[in-house]
Amino acid sequence: MRSRYSAFVEGHREYLLSTWAEETRPEALVLDPGQRWLGLSIRATSAGGVADDVGEVEFVARSRVEGRGQRLHERSRFRRVNGRWFYVDGTFSGKPPA
Repeated sequence: MRSRYSAFVEGHREYLLSTWAEETRPEALVLDPGQRWLGLSIRATSAGGVADDVGEVEFVARSRVEGRGQRLHERSRFRRVNGRWFYVDGTFSGKPPA
């Protein structure tokens, strides 16, 4: 989760796509070059330990676009395949991102 947030901050599309589960991965990912990421707060985790093959992370990521603050509050599902974690999907809390 933290590595994907860092990839969003740095604009590393290829890393984001390569860590996305094949069945839910978009063909392309467009990142807003004007979006400035301000911080990540992990609210809760479920499973995702050394012996687990699935896990969930609830987080809030804050950003600013054109001077307006935004919050992304999501509960993400991850799956481990051959020792590597992949983002599967997520549900948004509150207002979905624009």
